[in-house]
Amino acid sequence: MKAIVIDGCCKAEDLQINEIPVPVVRPGWVLVKVHAAGLNHSEALLRMFEADNEYINTPIVPGIECVGEIADASDSAFCKGDKVIALMGGMGRSFNGSYAEYALLPTGNVFRVETNLDWVSLAAIPETYFTAYGSLTECLMLGRDDTLLVRGATSTVGQAAIQIAKAIGATVIAAARRASSFPMLEHIGADHCIIDDEAISRQQLPVRPNKALELVGPKTLRDTLLAVTRPGYVCNTGILGNVFTVEHFDPIKFIPNGVFLTGFFSNYPTRKAIDGLFSLIREAGIKPLYSRVFALDQIVEAHTLLERGGAGGKIILKISE
Repeated sequence: MKAIVIDGCCKAEDLQINEIPVPVVRPGWVLVKVHAAGLNHSEALLRMFEADNEYINTPIVPGIECVGEIADASDSAFCKGDKVIALMGGMGRSFNGSYAEYALLPTGNVFRVETNLDWVSLAAIPETYFTAYGSLTECLMLGRDDTLLVRGATSTVGQAAIQIAKAIGATVIAAARRASSFPMLEHIGADHCIIDDEAISRQQLPVRPNKALELVGPKTLRDTLLAVTRPGYVCNTGILGNVFTVEHFDPIKFIPNGVFLTGFFSNYPTRKAIDGLFSLIREAGIKPLYSRVFALDQIVEAHTLLERGGAGGKIILKISE
């Protein structure tokens, strides 16, 4: 089968199609014929910085999510031909991921879905929308009476979060670095748009949020904690600011009185969460967002765009019809 394989850290232009054997099925795992896969910032980080580390099982096929159909159900409850999504659990890091025509995946990270979406639209959902949905429902317990600040609103997870929050009924404040992004953010549901000057807590906001989704990460986390009401709730999910930790973190001084800080880790999707997400997408008529679609033989162009940013949304790798 055709697959993208990396042996260690490399440049985008080093990526190329390889011919490797179709994986052999084993108990507890299923073989998925991959139709499409969403690309993620973490895959660019893997290629650029992480692939030389011992905890990455190189040579590796990258890709932390995919959509497709069951090619071999092994000893699982799946049936051949089931339409499925798969995400996380070590995909593309501990074992081969989705940049391939077939993927051998643990059954616990594969989910049957009932949907009429085409493969490309479906591929925009798994990691991005699950991350947004989990952050808002499990961590922030978002409700229709809440006002949510989405920091990093133009990111793929940020855009999905706006759609999901509006479907829940919340008021949404979208924070972005450029005013030119405001029309798009308003189009997908943002009630208010503000410039992220890294000092939102000092701005005169149109309405003060009681909950916040932090996607920029530790770089702006303290400011986000100061921006919400008391009581207030902040979920740190992203690291778009490329600052990965809070130096000399002192929770007593760092977290304001009356503000609750949590974080969402997407590595363990559950059947309940996936069913809840797809139910909301159907009931609210949410249209999955993506910006660019590339074929497997366009992987260099796709990863160059992924690395540099500026795609304006989710990048999809279309692998088969």
